[in-house]
Amino acid sequence: MAHEHVKSVSKKKIFVLDDHPIVREGMGQLINRQPDLVFCGGAASVAEAVRSTAQLKPDMVIVDLSLPKESGMDFIKELRSAHPRVGILVVSMYDEFIYAERVLKAGAMGYLMKQEATDRLIGAIRTVLQGKIYLSERMRSEIVTRTVGGGGESVSSDPIAKLSDRELEIFRYIGQKMSTRQIAEKLFLSVKTVEAHRENIKHKLGLYSAADLFEKALLWTKMEK
Repeated sequence: MAHEHVKSVSKKKIFVLDDHPIVREGMGQLINRQPDLVFCGGAASVAEAVRSTAQLKPDMVIVDLSLPKESGMDFIKELRSAHPRVGILVVSMYDEFIYAERVLKAGAMGYLMKQEATDRLIGAIRTVLQGKIYLSERMRSEIVTRTVGGGGESVSSDPIAKLSDRELEIFRYIGQKMSTRQIAEKLFLSVKTVEAHRENIKHKLGLYSAADLFEKALLWTKMEK
């Protein structure tokens, strides 16, 4: 009995931030089937996740970037600052060619596409818990190709990959039908600053009007879901 108690105490605690309860429950079931892991809790919002991780002190947090009118990227940065030893794994529908390096720079240790999560989640969790970076083989190949080629542009043909983190965040909010003023209030920026970002986004994506920008952002956001 004492031996079993030691084993349960030594399990690594995993927390999940995802706004879909079915996803949280599904991940929780996968995690709890492992002898060395335990699902310690989940949250649907950043505010809830901040409170819960402070109380539960998980060994790892799984983060979905696609949160309603919230920034999963900002949460990663906040979590890394507040709890530098916590492992962070992003599991998202968003294209890894656009987001993987961004989340690593923000403080995450791995990136997994949601459609691959059932087969690869446990392996990704254990990799990050070991202090190693987890990426798909194609993403690793992309990074190697870029490095060997001189550390320049991504080989991805998607022009959205050229957007900065802030521009990408604003582009996503535009796709969620938020107005310029709403975006400015959400990000604590001036309306003029958001308007300047919008112009930069239009230029990088080869768009000519606000209507073109809205249609592109709306379509992209629907595809990312």
